[in-house]
Amino acid sequence: MSNAHVNDEPVEWPIDGVLDLHLFRPGEVKDLVPAYLEECRARGIRSVRIIHGKGTGALRATVHAILERMAEVDSFSLAPATAGGWGATVVKLKPHQ
Repeated sequence: MSNAHVNDEPVEWPIDGVLDLHLFRPGEVKDLVPAYLEECRARGIRSVRIIHGKGTGALRATVHAILERMAEVDSFSLAPATAGGWGATVVKLKPHQ
């Protein structure tokens, strides 16, 4: 998956079920999250952790709003303390058909 840019060159990020949004600009999140989740589903990854950080909660709210609109999302919740607590969201995806 090609995402963030360093010196205007695309950088490849692994599709491994963990998406750290600290590496991206806020304006990229609305397109990035659905694209990443769809790629995970296509690869059979049905549990994804999205790291949005604790901060003010604005990015978390954006991520949750995106997830609520996605039919491919089975469920989501804040991560357990051992996986980032309220600084991350765990997403369960429906199987790819």
